[in-house]
Amino acid sequence: MREPSTMTMQPNMTKAGFGTPLSRVDGPAKVTGQAKYAAEFARADLLHGHVHTARIAKGKIKRIDTARALDVAGVVDVITHENRPHVTWLPIKMKDMTAPPVGSPFRALYGPDIIYSGQPIALVVAESEEIARYASSLLEVEYEWAEFRTDLNEAREDGFSPLIPRVGYHKPKSRGDGEGAFAASPVQVVGEYHLMPEHHNPMEMFASTVFWEEDGTITIYDKTQGVKNSHWYVCSALGFDRDKVRVLSPFVGGAFGSGLRPQYQLYLAGLAAKKLERSVRVVMTRQEMFGHGYRPECYQTVKLGAEEDGRLNAIVSSAVTATSSFEHYMETIVNWGALTYRCDNAKLDYEIAAIDTFTPCDMRAPGGATGMNLFEIAMDELAYACGIDPLELRLRNYAERQQIKDKPWTSRALRECYEQGARRFGWEKRSHEPRSMRDGRELIGWGMATGVWEAMMGPTSVRAVLSADGALKVGTATADMGPGTYTMMTQIAAATTGLPVEKITAELGDTELPFSPVEGGSWTAASTGSAVQKACESLLEELFDKARHLDGCPLSGAHHDDIDFADGRIVLKDNPAIGMRFDEILAAAGMDELEVKEMARPGVLNMMKKARNTHSAVFVEVRVDEEVGMARVTRIVDAVAAGRIINPKTARSQILGGCVFAIGMALTEETLADHRIGRFMNHNLAEYHVPVNADVPEIDVIFVEEHDTEVSPIGVKGVGEIGIVGTAAAIANALFHATGKRIRDLPITIDKLMT
Repeated sequence: MREPSTMTMQPNMTKAGFGTPLSRVDGPAKVTGQAKYAAEFARADLLHGHVHTARIAKGKIKRIDTARALDVAGVVDVITHENRPHVTWLPIKMKDMTAPPVGSPFRALYGPDIIYSGQPIALVVAESEEIARYASSLLEVEYEWAEFRTDLNEAREDGFSPLIPRVGYHKPKSRGDGEGAFAASPVQVVGEYHLMPEHHNPMEMFASTVFWEEDGTITIYDKTQGVKNSHWYVCSALGFDRDKVRVLSPFVGGAFGSGLRPQYQLYLAGLAAKKLERSVRVVMTRQEMFGHGYRPECYQTVKLGAEEDGRLNAIVSSAVTATSSFEHYMETIVNWGALTYRCDNAKLDYEIAAIDTFTPCDMRAPGGATGMNLFEIAMDELAYACGIDPLELRLRNYAERQQIKDKPWTSRALRECYEQGARRFGWEKRSHEPRSMRDGRELIGWGMATGVWEAMMGPTSVRAVLSADGALKVGTATADMGPGTYTMMTQIAAATTGLPVEKITAELGDTELPFSPVEGGSWTAASTGSAVQKACESLLEELFDKARHLDGCPLSGAHHDDIDFADGRIVLKDNPAIGMRFDEILAAAGMDELEVKEMARPGVLNMMKKARNTHSAVFVEVRVDEEVGMARVTRIVDAVAAGRIINPKTARSQILGGCVFAIGMALTEETLADHRIGRFMNHNLAEYHVPVNADVPEIDVIFVEEHDTEVSPIGVKGVGEIGIVGTAAAIANALFHATGKRIRDLPITIDKLMT
């Protein structure tokens, strides 16, 4: 992060109001290598841990021989379940917005039981990572095998797990007579839609560096989306005193939800530091990144009943997703289509089936990216069953109220998304029949879909400190895993105070900063941004009160309505030449700094009375080589209604990222398991195909104007996840339009197109 600027105010300094496309304030630090990530903090006495993982999916460790590893020069210890230090019982309830699922959370090296393939069973600690890795290869482990099941299809046939909800999960609410209305409908669509497991694969692997001090205090640099979560976890699981642990995460190289829960490298690094009373770093390998949470596989059945003009009579939807054998992980799968479209009759059901893998976890737009994308393929099928344009079908079923809870929205500019997106894309030129558009040997397809996501906000505290030189710091414990949180905080502080960007420093990712929920759910801009604005407004109010009580102050007779804040000065609105600089006020008041702390909270009553969502309309063009089945996305137009857009530049980048995620979901990304050994096999970036530059087309993002004074104090909804919701479906629908082949199994790979 930049040091606070001490330069004098100049007219050409950067102004950044709401809606300004400000470049990232942390950009220079990232591109020059000054930004440090969790595995880049070092000290002379640092030890390195390498994880040894289980090769079976279920059973017990009968014997683990560490002798050969310990004989390697430079090896300090090999920690297993047999010699680990004492650990405490881990409470289930988390003191944050993100809680673990109901069940028994996994802890590495707790005992001899093996509950999934890839489970960490030993940590080799050495003077270098290379030595630790080599020594790990010398461990001899004898297993007792047990029967296991990693195939979701088999698991769901054997019966579902009991529906024990995760914290914050609500069972889908049905309405009317879904089955009866479906049976009576003249047009019926029935399909089972399938999504393969996906893994997050951020650029930065999970890493934790623990610095041990002689007095027993520890400082942890952790890859996490919430330092408060990591702090709570380490203290609860390993028995550290809360006031002796500090967790920092100044930069995060992507996470996409995988960092919402502490991962096992944090536990192992803390365990090793505690046992050895030394500083220790543990970094996962890319292969080990496939050994923790993932987007779960899903089978979703959708039955749509409609009149011949396409108006919905019935929505019947049920889903089953995977969870682990030890935790009940659940998402919101079947609600999305039923809340989006006008329909009096809906029957919704959702179950989970236990398999012997690690627990799935939140992955960009969890539940929505799965459930809405699969549902929108069914909506496209209904459009063809009725002989209606897919966009027209959605307009005919447009809902003015949220359908599941029968609430009005705080705002919903979805109709404008349809109109502006279709106009920009040129949708009116689309021919309806499949295989009717081509260019030489390539079939061309145009598809579209609706996106919907939650617009959430959580209680957040921010500290604002104005120093004697007129520089401002705003700080909270949230993270920045890539969306531009540093920039957002800086920009809101600048817009609120009138200070130029160069005079403002944003601080985050530190447990010594005020409370903030984990970064995720697209709620950070609304939550942290509202708290930044509130803290800055409170600071300005206190500063003005001090100014007008100073002897000889030109503002002494003024009231709040008479003044403005600009360029580090408090001035009279009707005569801006009259005023005082912020630093002059502090000096005259004999103060080195002025500090305030404020918390912003969502309006609970409003949350109960109205629905809060972001919406989008996505239009996609694909081309398919008819001879070899090679498909490519050639154009995307994504029209998004997300309330107030603070920074169009970084917001657009978030939508681009979501669309790229959707290309992977639709065409390339799937984690394949060999169910004979119970292990994910393509656990590397050579065989797990994340979209690369050549796969990403022109992506045109439209931010539809939407004013919302109720969704959050600053009118922001958040854009981190809406870009993926609906986009994968639009690609699948475009592929049907191009080829005439309706594929209900994502991703749609070449073999499926050629079959």
